[in-house]
This record gives sequence, structure tokens and C-alpha cells, in this order.
Amino acid sequence: MSEPIDSSHRRLNQLTGEWVLVSPNRTQRPWQGQIHDSAADVQPQYDPSCYLCPGNARFGGLRNEKYTSTFVFNNDFPALQATAIDSEINSSDLLVSSPERGICRVGCFSPRHDLTMAGMAIEDTRLVIEMWIEQFKDLRSRDFIQYVQIFENRGAMMGASNPHPHCQIWGTQSIPNEPAKEQKSMQKYLLESGSCLLCDYTRVETKHSERIVLLNERFVVVVPFWALWPFETLVVSRRHIADISYLLEDEKNQLAETLNKLTRAYDRLFNVSFPYSMGFHQQPCTRESHPEWHLHAHFYPPLLRSASIKKFMVGFEMLGTPQRDITPESAAQLLREVCEL
Repeated sequence: MSEPIDSSHRRLNQLTGEWVLVSPNRTQRPWQGQIHDSAADVQPQYDPSCYLCPGNARFGGLRNEKYTSTFVFNNDFPALQATAIDSEINSSDLLVSSPERGICRVGCFSPRHDLTMAGMAIEDTRLVIEMWIEQFKDLRSRDFIQYVQIFENRGAMMGASNPHPHCQIWGTQSIPNEPAKEQKSMQKYLLESGSCLLCDYTRVETKHSERIVLLNERFVVVVPFWALWPFETLVVSRRHIADISYLLEDEKNQLAETLNKLTRAYDRLFNVSFPYSMGFHQQPCTRESHPEWHLHAHFYPPLLRSASIKKFMVGFEMLGTPQRDITPESAAQLLREVCEL
């Protein structure tokens, strides 16, 4: 497959219908931007001041269980409330708002304060996956929940308020913007082609292989052709399933292995505990069937050139079109190399 590599070009994100500008020539420009301190942040196994560690106090006098595996609790400062509040506004169709209910939970990966997913054993990551499945099933059973978003912000650079390994699970009354865009694209593709967008896409990527980072019987990790962030990856189930509740036992094991290998590769890339935001996209929790949906997870890491240089979304990215410098193909090659270490 012939692809433009050395000159600027646009690539279409098939999942969102949006374009990204790729400018490989900009990788040669001198860098005089912000440099962050990349000194290692050594954490203790237990931190008595951490509100996520076992047995510790949280806001309002609540206290964590002395958990030994995973631990989930309702967020003490939730972005959404489960009770309905009448806040609807519609003024001349210009000033529009509507009430939004939801449930926000925090899921701790481990009792150890000093771990990241990259440092966890595969069997412990498997327990995290079981926790995600349990929470997904519980939240989707609520009659007002239409979507369950599982996500992790790793590292202070990505806004994580606590280094203790944890994720968030939000159940929302409406379908959030990004999954809604993906649903529209996947529905359109299914209607026009009669097949699944991500099934077909992973077959194309597997055939050409230059953007493949990891591959096993059950999952593929690829730097998407349309990737925006420098080392963005997409984790896709090779079997057509709509959400994590459909995972078979061996798929749970291979997903755990995939997540461990990928996060370790990120850490090896710049020899740093790599920051990222990651999250699963899966079918909405509505009464309708969603044959267009295909389980996948996005990893959005911000580091660009080194452990101390990040990608900023500013200027043209905010006002025009998102833009990246290094090509997805070169990013995939770098990630493949560290995966093999």
C-alpha cells in the first residue's frame, strides 16, 4: 500500500468522520518549547495520606475497606448525580440545556499504592477486567443509564489526582459525544457495506501490518491510520462483540496480557512511567440492539519526543484541524521495538 510519508497530508478518522492533519516534515524543527521535569516519582507501597489506600479515611469520615484485590466505591465528588434535577432550558432554540443524571464510581486496581498496570501481574490485571465487567453489568441495569464509560487517567500530566492505580466508571443518562460519533459512523458503515467497520478495519491493518503493535489470537493493538496523539493506540477485539460482558474466559486472559504488554511498552519507550488517558468504547445500554458496535479501547498518551516533551493541542488544533508530526507508521515501529524487549 502506497502512503504519503514525507509530505503533509490529511487522514480521515473512520470512527468519528473527522480529519487529522499529518505533517512529517515538522519533526526536524528545533524545539524550544516547555520541558517538564522527568525525574522518577518513587511511591511507597502504602501511603497513610492516600484516600485510595486500604483502610484509609476519605472525605466526610468515610473509610475504605481493608481490601486485598480490587475495590470500588461511589465517587465522593461525582460529576453527575443519580437524582433528577429539573434544569431544562430552551430559549429561542439558542440557549438550550437539559438535566443529566448519572452515577460516578472509582475502581482501585490494587491495594498497592506504588503499582501501575504495567507493573501488575497478568492475573491481577485479569481481576481488574472482572471488576470492569461487574460494574458495567450493574450500571447498565439501572433504568436511566444509557451508557457506561470506563476510563483511566494515568499520571499527573493527564490530570490524575492520585497516583494510586485506579480508574473511573461513569454511567450516564445520555450517550456521550465521542461514542455517539462512533455509533453514527459504525451504523452508516453497516448500512452501506453490510459488515462491521472495525472488523473490516482490523483485517486491513493486520494484512498490511505496518501500524500493528501487538497481535494475539483475541486482540490486536494498532496505531490507527488516523491517530491524533503521537503514540495513540487502539485495542480491538478480534471477535465481533459489542461490550465487555461478552468476553470469554480466554479473551479475558488475553486482554489482561495485552494491556500489560502495551503499558510496559509505553514505559520502555522513554524510560518513564508513561502518562495516558485510556477508555473502553462499547455499545450503549439502550433497549435497541446494536449490531454495529464492536468492543475497543483507546489509549491517548501525550508524550511526543521524550519523557519531558508533550504534545499540546493548541492554536490550529483548537481552531482548525487536529495535527500530528510523527506518522502513525513510525510511532508503531517504535512501539513494536520496545514491545520485543
